[in-house]
Amino acid sequence: MARLDVNRFGEMEVFVKVVELGGFSAAARAFRMTPSAVSKLVARLEQRLGARLVNRSTRSLQLTPEGCGFYERSVRILGELDEAERGAAASDEPSGRLRVNTNPAFGRCILIPLLPGFLARYPSVTVDLTLTDKLIDLLDDRTDVAIRNGQLKDSQLTARRLGETRMVIVGSPDYLKRQGVPKTPGELASHNRLGFSYARAIEGWPLTESSSQHSLAPVGNVQASDGEALRQLVLAGVGLARLARFQVKGDLDAGHLVAVLEEHNPGDTEAIHALFLSQGGHLPARVRAFVDYLTTHVRLP
Repeated sequence: MARLDVNRFGEMEVFVKVVELGGFSAAARAFRMTPSAVSKLVARLEQRLGARLVNRSTRSLQLTPEGCGFYERSVRILGELDEAERGAAASDEPSGRLRVNTNPAFGRCILIPLLPGFLARYPSVTVDLTLTDKLIDLLDDRTDVAIRNGQLKDSQLTARRLGETRMVIVGSPDYLKRQGVPKTPGELASHNRLGFSYARAIEGWPLTESSSQHSLAPVGNVQASDGEALRQLVLAGVGLARLARFQVKGDLDAGHLVAVLEEHNPGDTEAIHALFLSQGGHLPARVRAFVDYLTTHVRLP
């Protein structure tokens, strides 16, 4: 294992400069060192490696076979170090891979339609998109930005509010023709109420009646892991579901779904946030550009 007090990259830089400039004196001038200091550094490097790298003479410096190999590898390593530093440094031009995690509903309805514009504006950014309602750890999953609905838990994440969406109970015309359109919250008891298979901040369906509010559990024959799956089931006529309005707006406008019990809808909303790590205020340019783009362009009905 290398000693921590040995500056191996510094030794490589000096050795490479000696080779490229053809001597100790020229390298010494480039680094503002004395020729003897450069000579001693190369000698110390040879001693540590256990191999002679250069054959010295009064007029010239010639690389040994071991020196040629070490020089080529040093040039490659120093180049990779420069590239790594440029990639990690904050810059005005966003670039690199951006890992985004969002729920399928927001991804389908809002995010994916916005991506072409974002990618056209920032052509040096590539997006790695994951659609899931499963809660993730941004560090463990190596995710740059996660977009989530609902109440936020206390965490070390930074949150940028993108908007909020109203919730609505919907069913397909075919289902409502078979089962009837519920006129009061009590009539929902005879309907197939589809729900989520994971814990949510609001588990039941909040409804108002006679100036009071109560919650009805979504008890049905199907539970799904994400809202997009529930939407497909509702479109297929399986039952009713309570979904975000932005998710079903197109279906409502086209008549593929019908909103029910709107007069009993308390008008509650779910906030939507972009979550990201911002440790010490250092935020990669690609993340900042993406979050700013979402904040500007996301429009929720």
